[in-house]
Amino acid sequence: MAPMKDARKARSAAVVINAGSRRGAAAHELAVDATRRAGVPISAVHRVLSGAELSQTLDGVIADGHDLLVVGGGDGTVAYAAGRVAGTSIVLGVLPLGTANDFARTLEIPNDLAAACAAIADGKVVDIDLGRANGQPFLNVASVGLSVGVTEALSPRLKRYVGPLAYSIATVMAYARHKPFRARLEFPEGDHEPLELEGLLQVAVGNGRHYGGGNTVSPTAGIDDHTLDIYAILAGPLREHVSIARLLKDGSFIKHDRVYHLTSRQVRLVTEPTLPVNLDGEIAAITPTDFTVQRNAIHVVVPQSSNAAVFDGPGPTG
Repeated sequence: MAPMKDARKARSAAVVINAGSRRGAAAHELAVDATRRAGVPISAVHRVLSGAELSQTLDGVIADGHDLLVVGGGDGTVAYAAGRVAGTSIVLGVLPLGTANDFARTLEIPNDLAAACAAIADGKVVDIDLGRANGQPFLNVASVGLSVGVTEALSPRLKRYVGPLAYSIATVMAYARHKPFRARLEFPEGDHEPLELEGLLQVAVGNGRHYGGGNTVSPTAGIDDHTLDIYAILAGPLREHVSIARLLKDGSFIKHDRVYHLTSRQVRLVTEPTLPVNLDGEIAAITPTDFTVQRNAIHVVVPQSSNAAVFDGPGPTG
């Protein structure tokens, strides 16, 4: 069944809000009221407080046959929901209620809650790619190394009280504790020779465009380009990382001489030692990790003005 092109034409919509996200608890009633007033036919509302509760709730929502799923929460919550509706005709609406909201930033969904609700009602449906790491979904970036240390240093308390600045504080803390590692990048499609690297700070695989509170994966990265952006940063003195950090916002850091950058549809990452993998802010896999891109897997509502993606169907490799 083809997905709808207009959220108001949904037969029924379910709203699932992560009340544990930075703005989730306060936003719950406002989000539901604003979306209903905008003409979206909401017939079910769920508040969740844990990953287990989110999983059970999404099972129920999908089984109930809703054709629009509005998810409020941070990037991890939205990525998990996206993984559950991938390959179906269910359309995803996004209310950015987290700290970073990089997925919303990529799709040009407004951070203001009322505006985000209006964008769902008045928006257009596009299809976007979904990244997979050993089968686990991610929308923005999967990474090993420093970013995992940052996630571990990002306590809910720090995020709640400091907001986006928490990422800078956590990065300094993680850098002080970081131990360089070795990695091998293998390319099953044969489009690149295997790459052996040591003394690494971080390896990241990007599906979307933004991550880490507004940083850019690369100048050409997009969530609808059917490729993964892969980069590896060599560990070095702090001054080198300060110079790289200045280039993270626009993605031009990929040209730095301590950074390797490649694009591919598939990559296998093997590290020494074995390392945890951060998927959109959640530690959800370990190395070795197979990364793939699921082309045009998710139907999502974006503002009419968004140029981040188009609706072009699954294509020959979907």
